[in-house]
Formats: sequence, structure tokens, C-alpha cells
Amino acid sequence: MFEIISLKNGLENVDGFFFDGVNSGFKKEGNDLGFIRSDEPFNISAVFTTNKFAAAPIKHFKKYPPNFKSNFILLNSKNANAMTGEQGVADIDELFSSLATKIKLVNPIMSSTGVIGYRLNKEKIIAGFDKFNFACRNSNAVATAIMTTDSFKKELAFKVELEDGKSFNIAAICKGAGMINPALATMLCYILTDAKIPKDDADELLKEAVEQSFNTVSVDGDTSTNDTVMLLSSQKAAYEKTAFKTSLDMITKQLALMLVRDGEGSSKVVCFEVSGAKTQAQAKKAAKALSNSPLVKTAIFGEDPNWGRIASTIGASGVECFEESLVIKYDDVLVYDKFNPELDKEREEKAHKIMQKDSFKISCDLGMGSAKFSAYGCDLSYEYVKINADYRS
Repeated sequence: MFEIISLKNGLENVDGFFFDGVNSGFKKEGNDLGFIRSDEPFNISAVFTTNKFAAAPIKHFKKYPPNFKSNFILLNSKNANAMTGEQGVADIDELFSSLATKIKLVNPIMSSTGVIGYRLNKEKIIAGFDKFNFACRNSNAVATAIMTTDSFKKELAFKVELEDGKSFNIAAICKGAGMINPALATMLCYILTDAKIPKDDADELLKEAVEQSFNTVSVDGDTSTNDTVMLLSSQKAAYEKTAFKTSLDMITKQLALMLVRDGEGSSKVVCFEVSGAKTQAQAKKAAKALSNSPLVKTAIFGEDPNWGRIASTIGASGVECFEESLVIKYDDVLVYDKFNPELDKEREEKAHKIMQKDSFKISCDLGMGSAKFSAYGCDLSYEYVKINADYRS
């Protein structure tokens, strides 16, 4: 057996890494440029956006050979360096050529987030290099450097104590609040561990963890050009696969729910549980349709227990279903089955009270099989429109 213990101070708990964040002038206040580095090259596993217009940092990453190691990741906010063509990739190489005069680099990586369609201001970034303390271990500084419309810092750390008395640590920082869709999410996430995890295990477990966490959440149904999840290992501590998988799944799931909680303008987090589907793929398809639906989201914002929007979204998703076998509940309150097609006053009041909470579950049993899947979403508010209307300002 093993024990997972929550820790404070995020990345600072993981041996073998250094990190810092500074203000280079992209934000009026707060950090906007950061790094993660190590003295020895680290193993790296990564999952990227499914958007066809992947940003320059992702194209730059993919130029390296398979299973390469790196010792440096440069991070920036306010500018996505997306849709900038070959010059966007060349700009990254130019930045690293400048940085190489200050510190030894091995296959350096860059991650960016912000406005699409503009080349990086290399002069500001290069000037920011002079502010870095390359011996620093400040998790808060780098976690805030990647924030855009985030209203709070997303940072977690766990110590995993193994049965034989050995241990390893795992920690992560993440950003994301808008353009969140179950096709990764508009997000940057860096998971650091000192566990001596084999590269094949890291690739396998990261892919599985992302599928069951970041790929289950939605804020607005949009998928960004820059979405990135990276798992970095310094190989300095113990490792046990089951314990590592459990802790990785835990940290990614909690971070994913933080993204939904911080959804731009959102006030509610909702679990959409679809059960009784014929196949896992159909359960997933229906659940994601619910988490993405603007009509469902606005009903949640209005705290209106209009089960018709739930039913119509499931029906439109293309999964196999029949109205005679469908059952819909808000938490434990039945709002629809074939015997109760209309909400009576008592059940409507109970459902409305549930929707006033900041988190609840909408359960939909299709009655077609045994497959089940849960997706997570939030409401869609006036504030979301306001934030995104002013995004470039």
C-alpha cells in the first residue's frame, strides 16, 4: 500500500528543478515570463492540443527527435505565438540563441498563452532574461506567470509514501479559465516529479490521466491552439507504478476541476453523468454534448430545471436512446422518466434548490446498456461575454 499526502508550496517540493517568474512588460502588473529548468536534462512526456492550427511553440517542440530530453522550458503569457507561421518558430530559436549566452541549454522548449495572431516581442522577452534568478525555486512566481484570465493560481503538490518506506513527490502548476473544451482544454500544465519513472510508463500514464481529467471538462466548447500538458521527471527518487498512477490521476483531476471552477464568469460546476449507454464511446459523446451545450449552460446559470434542454441535447448527440427508457435526475431529485414527464410543483422546487448550489450533478440514465461516463462543465453567464469581448484590451 501507499499513502498520498498533500503538500504546500507546489513545485518547490520536487527535487532537481528550478523555476522563477518575472514581469517583462506584457502585463501591467504581475508576472508574465517564467521558466522551469534543471541542471541535468529531464525526461519529458507531453500531450498537446487537437486544434489543427497548433501554435509555434508546439511546432518547435515537435522538431526534436522522439524521446528527447530537455533542461529548460520558457513560459510566457499575453501572447500565444499562434498563427504566426514559420517566423513564429524562428522567433523561438532566436530567443534561445540569446538565452544560451546566459545559461547552458539542452533542447530548450517554449510554451505560450495569450492572444492569437501576433509575433512575440523578442526585445521584451530578452530583457526579461536579465531579471531571472536561474537558481530560484519560487513556485508561486512561475505559476502566476502563466495566468491570463485566471482568477486564482492553480498549484498542487503531493508526497507519496511507499510501503517500503521510500517516497517520491509530484507537483503541478496549471492555467486555464476560458476556451476550455473536452479536446484537451485551453491550458498550460506542467507536472514535475522526482520519481524514477520509465519513459514508457510516463507516456502511457500521462495519456490516460489526461483522458480522464482535462478531456472531461468544458467551459465554453472552444479548443485553443496552445494546449499543453507536460510531465517532467528528474529521476531522483523512488517509483512504483500503481502509486504513481494514482497520484497523477489525482493531481490532474483536481486541476481539471479547478479549470471549470475558474471558468470565465462561471458560478457553478456541474457533473454530467451519463449511464446506461450501449458503449463507453456513446456515454462519453452524450456527456460531452451536455457539458458543451450553450442552452444547457444558460439554463444552469438561470437555475431553471428545464429538463427538456438535457433531453434534447442527448437526442441531438447521435447516441442510441429512447424517451421511454430515459431517466434524468438533478442530484437525487427525479425530473424526468416516462411515468413523470411533467415536473410537478414539489419536484420543480426541489430541483431549483439544487441548482442554486455552486456544484451539483445531473444524472442521465439512457437505459440502453451498462456503459457510463462523467463530464464536467459550468454555467454560461453575462460575465463570460464581457470578459471575452474585452480579451485583447
